[in-house]
Amino acid sequence: MNRLLSAAVTGLLLLDPGGPRGDGFQDGRTAGVRLENSKIVITGNGVKGGRGDGYQLNRPCWYEPGPDATEMLRTQEDVRDYWFRMHPDGTEEQFQAFLKQFKDRIGKPGRWWVPAYNEADPRGRACWGGLDQFVWVPPGTTPPAGITLAELVEIARAALTVPEPQVRLNPDAKSYVNLPTWVWLGGVGEARRSVTASIPGVMSATVTASLQDIKIDAGTSPDRAEVREDCGTSGRPYQKGGQFTCGVRYLRASVDQPREVYVLTVTTVWPVEVEDDVVPFAYDPVEVGATRDVPVGEVQSTVRRR
Repeated sequence: MNRLLSAAVTGLLLLDPGGPRGDGFQDGRTAGVRLENSKIVITGNGVKGGRGDGYQLNRPCWYEPGPDATEMLRTQEDVRDYWFRMHPDGTEEQFQAFLKQFKDRIGKPGRWWVPAYNEADPRGRACWGGLDQFVWVPPGTTPPAGITLAELVEIARAALTVPEPQVRLNPDAKSYVNLPTWVWLGGVGEARRSVTASIPGVMSATVTASLQDIKIDAGTSPDRAEVREDCGTSGRPYQKGGQFTCGVRYLRASVDQPREVYVLTVTTVWPVEVEDDVVPFAYDPVEVGATRDVPVGEVQSTVRRR
């Protein structure tokens, strides 16, 4: 097959939506997925509105199940005018020769598979350009570089985000030496985030992340701060008379620190699972952190003699 001719014609085919397209996002330090020429649908409460951890797909392009033989022939016949614009010296005989590969598949079991790629990956477009623009695949088989269930799980994982935590403290504006600084989170929302990647009518995969724990970094060495991390899933809001189990007790003032504050970091830990164990993947947890400046002073007391 002449790759130049095939690319010219199917380029139009692939720009035709032909069904829903999947989309995650990529924003600054957060890498997600942005699928091009794809029928993969990405859904779930973990797709947007949070932060990911930069997970990348092992392979940024692949083949997906596409049109059956009749639909493919009709599509190619419909782009006749486009074909001749792309090939001003082409003849009717050449165009009919090009269509023959599609006519020959009518009535035969199988379907055409077409390439797709992750636009959010800088390798994606070049990877896609190295694939044939269409391949005929018998039923019940997957072509080399064809999308697999394992790769569908990866796409769902790459699109997964979790809420960025909002750190709450008590005392809030300023703490003091030896005074417990309680730590908890706001704005977490749902403690379970999921993403499903599916090719409608073909296969589907779902990954879930559940908030399990938080980690606290006091922003200084252990000789200057005592950290307590019996925090549950989202910390312990301040309770008068309650037991202090989650937070930091600073042992020295912050006056000698840069900007005269300690930079406290709270990191949420979200273990990831593949629903129904459709593929035996073990993923690292998604971890997302947020910081707060904590100025720590010393309580001044005045002693008066009587």
